[in-house]
Amino acid sequence: MAVLGFSVAGHQQQQPPLVSTCEANGSVYYVGEWYFLDSDQCTQCECTAEGPECARTECTSLPAACIHVSHYPSDCCPRCERIGCEYRGVVYDLGQNFQPSECEQCTCDISGIARCLVADCAPPPCVNPVYQPGKCCPECKEGPNCYTDSSRSRVIAAGEPVWVDSCTKCRCHDGQDAGYWEGNRLATCSRLKNCTPEQSKTQN
Repeated sequence: MAVLGFSVAGHQQQQPPLVSTCEANGSVYYVGEWYFLDSDQCTQCECTAEGPECARTECTSLPAACIHVSHYPSDCCPRCERIGCEYRGVVYDLGQNFQPSECEQCTCDISGIARCLVADCAPPPCVNPVYQPGKCCPECKEGPNCYTDSSRSRVIAAGEPVWVDSCTKCRCHDGQDAGYWEGNRLATCSRLKNCTPEQSKTQN
């Protein structure tokens, strides 16, 4: 089997002309010199005999906890100036525990997120709770107590029964049973049968 050979007469592969300089950024660079493009600081070029050979730098991702990023005109990639957590306008370091309010406990995690727990205050076992500076939940400075009736004109201490008049004895719950204080602020009262309260006498 014969092998045929072909040739194209008059067509010779053209080689690109060799150069000794490259022009960029309004300047002339000699073969072997490196330069960055003014229009793109991420693109670096080398002047070669065949012309400019360029490659673009790919920026790495900034840390997830980066909260302060700077862009400098002479830099290709942005810089992370600070890592941490920013919560309500305040910056905290990674791993730092902080208390933005009396009822919150927070931690700045490694991803730059503030993880917070909010206190869930139980209903105070009194009708006159007091909020103390630096504390989240109210306190009963006078101890557990309640109102004697719906008029809320008189408050009695919890525990022992109290005669509110000569015929009526009331007992304020001591607040130990779970859920009692969620909606009950009134004492439990009992009245003596066929009793008429004396206006001038109150038995305690």
